[in-house]
Amino acid sequence: MNTQDYFKDKRVTVMGLGLLGRGIGDARYIAENGATEVIVTDLKTAEQLAIAVAELENLSNVTFHLGGHVLTDFEKVDLVLVAAGVPMDSEFLAHAKKHNVPLTQSAALFAQLSHVPIVGVTGTRGKSTVTHMIHHVLEVATGEKVLLGGNVRGVSNLQLLNEVVEDSLCVMELDSWQLQGFGWASISPQIAVFTNFMEDHLNYYMRGGKSKEEAMELYFLDKAQIFLHQEESGVLVTTPEVFTRAQKLPGTIGQEVILADASVLPEDMLLAMPGEHNRLNAALAYEALRALGLTEEEIFTGLATFSGVEGRLQLVLTTESGVKIYNDNNATTPQATTVALKALAKESKNIVLIAGGADKNIPLEELVNTIGDVAKVVVLIPGNGTDRLTTLLAEVGIEAVVVESLEAALEEAVLAAELGDTILFSPAFASFSQYTNEYERNDEFMTLIKKYAPQE
Repeated sequence: MNTQDYFKDKRVTVMGLGLLGRGIGDARYIAENGATEVIVTDLKTAEQLAIAVAELENLSNVTFHLGGHVLTDFEKVDLVLVAAGVPMDSEFLAHAKKHNVPLTQSAALFAQLSHVPIVGVTGTRGKSTVTHMIHHVLEVATGEKVLLGGNVRGVSNLQLLNEVVEDSLCVMELDSWQLQGFGWASISPQIAVFTNFMEDHLNYYMRGGKSKEEAMELYFLDKAQIFLHQEESGVLVTTPEVFTRAQKLPGTIGQEVILADASVLPEDMLLAMPGEHNRLNAALAYEALRALGLTEEEIFTGLATFSGVEGRLQLVLTTESGVKIYNDNNATTPQATTVALKALAKESKNIVLIAGGADKNIPLEELVNTIGDVAKVVVLIPGNGTDRLTTLLAEVGIEAVVVESLEAALEEAVLAAELGDTILFSPAFASFSQYTNEYERNDEFMTLIKKYAPQE
């Protein structure tokens, strides 16, 4: 089947437009490939989504229902394309199911329509790094374009269909919400990488009065869709801890399972990103690449030239006074910031931490202890997570400086840092206290640090 014919003469509801480009591209692809009507609905208003609306308003078969959803948009349509993060108990999804309307998500729909082999990567932490590692090594080794999709900024998975050619391969970063879509379709990537499993998104999974244990089970089940539907020819690359939990799920794991260990990497192999966790990330990528048929020489050569991913323990500059500044914007959990602090503590005795934001209801005790061990100064930006962290820090005698903005936080950190110190921006919380999303926060930080770059 020509993938472009899939939407011919269909009425499709796109639930969630957003501002990151994914929903825009998906809606445009559907509208330009034969759909009779594309209903774009979002909780945000037309004013809030003005930039996104402007990208689509020239399409005569696109209808906007913004500022809230209505039930009639979820019946008498052929398909509902669901954005990430829609509550599992959404009355609108329930209404669609009641009227036998199929639900899908763009990453899973790409997999179904393209029929290309997919390497899927998930996990609470490390999935972006491992995804980009695999993609980088493949392109270096083969000299060919490799598709990159899933939870990638600005990438519309349906627009990726335009780039599919014979012998295409796609590497996809898949978060728990996108994997819900794989579960709905009862499919999994041919090669699945599951990096780790930690507490996250409890504010989402604990809805409806669920306990933390119930929420973690639901979260893991969503993540597990990456391997639950693999055929026997499939490959699951993961860690012993994740595999132990996976074996408790109903069903049989019949595909090949490879348990990754950092020992597969040469001891003298240098990576651009610090920390033992990144050596494990590289080991996971190595095992997936071996499963694809690459040689050790090809893999190690590619890994040696991988410079890292923006916003993930990324060294962005060294000031004229000799202070290193790291951007770890995508550390949106206390565990991620704890890992970053421990990794940098091996290189710098004094760390000035910039953190703070919106709470995810994740325990903070380990983060507080690590801050006490390695942080010289703590500067926090606003949020209900910040309020909770400040209280816990005060209880153990650590005084944090709370400021009103990221700009003020960076100024405070630079004033506190001296030669040989490290400034680490690693929020430990979500961005929603002050920003539309984490990408907006990242972009602001990357703009703000330019004033501290050495003068040529």
